[in-house]
Amino acid sequence: MKIGLDIFLEKEYKRFKGKKVGLVTNMTGVNEKLIPSIDLFHEHPDITLTALYAPEHGIRGDAKEGETVESMEDPYTKLPVYSLYGANKKPSKEMLDPVDVIVFDLQDIGSRYYTFIYTMAYVMEACAKYEKQFVVLDRPNPVSGVNVEGNLVEEDVRSFVGLLPIPNRHGMTVGELAFLFKHEFDYDCDLTVVPMQGWNRDMYYDHTGLFWVPPSPNTTNIDMNILYTGTCLIEGTNLSEGRGTTRPFEQVGAPFIDGYELAKEFNHKNVPGVLARPTSFIPTYQKHKDKICSGIQLHLVDRTKLHSLHTGIVLLETIANMYPGKFAFLSNEHDKYFFDLLAGTKKLKEMILEGSSEAFFMSCEAHIEAFNQQKKPYLLYN
Repeated sequence: MKIGLDIFLEKEYKRFKGKKVGLVTNMTGVNEKLIPSIDLFHEHPDITLTALYAPEHGIRGDAKEGETVESMEDPYTKLPVYSLYGANKKPSKEMLDPVDVIVFDLQDIGSRYYTFIYTMAYVMEACAKYEKQFVVLDRPNPVSGVNVEGNLVEEDVRSFVGLLPIPNRHGMTVGELAFLFKHEFDYDCDLTVVPMQGWNRDMYYDHTGLFWVPPSPNTTNIDMNILYTGTCLIEGTNLSEGRGTTRPFEQVGAPFIDGYELAKEFNHKNVPGVLARPTSFIPTYQKHKDKICSGIQLHLVDRTKLHSLHTGIVLLETIANMYPGKFAFLSNEHDKYFFDLLAGTKKLKEMILEGSSEAFFMSCEAHIEAFNQQKKPYLLYN
C-alpha cells in the first residue's frame, strides 16, 4: 500500500511547486523506510519548506500528555517550529505568514479524545481565515474504518479532547475527517486530501506492512490503540490507567484494588473479545506515582468481537460497585469533571455509579446511525 505522503512525493507536490510550504507533523510523519517527511520535504528540489508546526507532544515527540510545547528552531533543518499546543492551539496570522500552503502529515489513533484531529480542525479554520491552502496526506486509521462506538459530544462539554460532535470511535481516516470538518462543521478552507492506495476499511494497522511509530509516549502498540476508546475514560477517575508503565491503557489499577477479585468479577461478566489477568504495577509518574497498584491487564482474545467503549465502561462500573467508598471521578476546584469531557456528556458518571450504563448504550445507537449517514459522502475507501 501507499500512504498519502508517498503519493504526494510521486506527483501531487507539482501542484504546489513554487509555493512556500509549512508542515504540521511529528515523529509519525515517516514513509515506509522511516524517513521523516520533514527530511523528504526539506531535501526535495521542488518543495520549498519554510516552517514546521508542532501538535501535542512536540515535533519530535518528547513532551508528555498535556505538557506545553514551546515554539523553537528545529536543530536539524534550522526552520522555525511553531507550537500548536502552547499559548496557541490555533495558528495566528504571524505563524502562517511564512507559508502559502500547510501540509498535514500526522498519524491519528482513531479515537475522538486524541488531539491531533482538533489541531487539524484549528489549522483548517486558520487557513480559511488567512487564505492559505491546506493539504492532508492521508494515513490509516489504526483500529480500522469499520467500527463506530459511542455518543456525539454534547455542546456544554466541548473541549480539546472532544471539540466536535463525533463518536468515541469514529472509524474515519484524517483525510475523511478533513472533508467532514469542512462540509459539516464549517471549517471551510481550500482543502486538498491526498488519499492512500491499497488501504481498506477492515484493515488494522498491523495489516498494512508499515512500521508503527507511537504518536505519543503512551500509544505503545495495536492492542493499546484498540482498547483506548474505552480505557481512556479511566483518565477521568482516581484509578491509574497505566501511565508510567510499559502497558498504558491495557492495565488498570489502584492501591485500594484487589486485582485477583477484580479479574474474577470482570471475567464473570463475559465481555466479548477480552479477558482480564490480575497484575500489580508501580507507576513512575502521574496518578499513584511510586505506589503499588493492584489491578488487571486486559488481553484481547478477538478484536473483531471487542466493543472497546463497552469494555471500558463495564470495567469502571465493576470497580465502582466493588469499591463504592474509594472509587471516584476527579474534579477540580470548580467541580468540573474531566470525565465529562472525555465522555462527551455529563450523564454517564451517574449511570456508572448506579450500574445503569446499558441505557447509555441504547441512546448511542441513534447517535451512531446519524453519524454513519452524515459521514457517508466523505468516505474515500471501501
